[in-house]
Amino acid sequence: MGETSDAGEADIDLATTLAWTAERHPDRRAVGGRHPMTYREWAERVDGLARSLLTAGVRPGDRVAYLLPGGEPLASLHLAAQRLGATSVPLSTRLSLVDLAYCVADARPALLVTDEVTAPVAERADLTITCRDAGELSPDESTSPLPPPPDETATSVMLYTSGTTGRPKGVPRSHRAEHSAAVAHTIQTQLRQGERVLGVMPMFHTMGLRTLLASIICGGTWVPQARFNAAASVQLIRDEGISALYLVPAIFWSLLQDDGFASCRSVQRIAYAGAPMTPALASDLSEALQPGVFVNHYGSTEIFTFAVGPDAGRKPGCVGRAGIFSRIRLIAVNAAASPADLVKSGETGQIIASMNSPEAFAGYWNRPDADQKAIHDGWYYTGDLAIRDDHGDLWVSGRVDDMINSGGENIYPDEIESALARSAAISDVCVVGMPDARWGSAVTAFVVPPSGLKPAAALREVARFVVEDSGLASVQRPKRLIAVAEIPRSAVGKTLRRTLPAGEYTALADLEIGGPS
Repeated sequence: MGETSDAGEADIDLATTLAWTAERHPDRRAVGGRHPMTYREWAERVDGLARSLLTAGVRPGDRVAYLLPGGEPLASLHLAAQRLGATSVPLSTRLSLVDLAYCVADARPALLVTDEVTAPVAERADLTITCRDAGELSPDESTSPLPPPPDETATSVMLYTSGTTGRPKGVPRSHRAEHSAAVAHTIQTQLRQGERVLGVMPMFHTMGLRTLLASIICGGTWVPQARFNAAASVQLIRDEGISALYLVPAIFWSLLQDDGFASCRSVQRIAYAGAPMTPALASDLSEALQPGVFVNHYGSTEIFTFAVGPDAGRKPGCVGRAGIFSRIRLIAVNAAASPADLVKSGETGQIIASMNSPEAFAGYWNRPDADQKAIHDGWYYTGDLAIRDDHGDLWVSGRVDDMINSGGENIYPDEIESALARSAAISDVCVVGMPDARWGSAVTAFVVPPSGLKPAAALREVARFVVEDSGLASVQRPKRLIAVAEIPRSAVGKTLRRTLPAGEYTALADLEIGGPS
């Protein structure tokens, strides 16, 4: 890979990170799977792809967008953009045509790279941008010089947030922020030198990038899987001796349904993020794998780490304390609250995180309105609610925007969902506030019945559970139960809660169960 200066203080850039790992471990397996590569081979491939991008018209400082599934081609092209000093813009292959067109117009990339599956999608979106097929960008194996590595303040990647409402927001992240986040992830999930990790999380999401970059930092083997399939994942875990998994709870749940997952004893470290994990799922994972490390990572695209719960098996759902490069506070739950308006011990507050973290972004792309809403006096307002327990650990209880005000009472959906999840008549649940003439907003539970139980019968059992066994206070008890086939979620498992009050569901059964008078 390209030469770096031996003199002076080294910048923290991702091109240098791969180059130095390749110097330390040139013959170590860097990429696993059907097309393995050593670190020497991977670094040479990345350099060759950087030259190909240069030939295709991409220059340092430009943005190059990728509409590709996961896997090695996207990972290598992402690293090639880092080597060239360009900004990588990996786009979700699940974007609607409208959102795809918006993101491309917003990012203004010099090039959009597609494949045989996504090229027709780009064509239907009517994009006015130069497109190239990934297969055409074979590595240029010449020795033509490449630009020097970028400065650590240069933008490494721009990710578009998968917001549940409104247009996606571009989140530019510098080389320093990406490197710092990967170092933090390596330490906080206790990755070892030579770790073998499964690269199945999409790289348009920060979790996918973190797995990739942390693997390079610890000189590990990154095993790509372009699209998740539980049986194929289990086979990869066995064949490759995968030792660490960093996934969303929905994927862990799917893996547990495969009979072979319990025999994947090579897995010693597991971590999750992106969505809450139920105590039942945490217990099942602990029993199946008996991992030495089980971490709940809580963060965002904007600031990778807010907090880390290092013992998710013993304290499922607990997000713990601030990460090694993080600082967080709990402040009053109102729009005008300042960073100094701290809540008292035991009170629910909204979480804010310091923008001084080296993992933090500097602000949204072309969205001063979003900056004004989210960033105040050097603090990022996460929009999450939490309470601190007697041991100083944080428990996230929902979103500020998701809080239900019913009859003048503030009610937190996550607390109700956790209670309802214990019912045998529920396989999945989402609680929202539905418009109501009397209450203003009525607590409503959308329930997915387990297989084999008829929806109406499931709702009757849930209604009994709510009153007799849930432990919910009267104001928390749902006034209405609605059975649905599935709970709407994003590509990375986040609940799209606001689609339900908007009427975007098909009811299988509906039951009014009343509420406090």
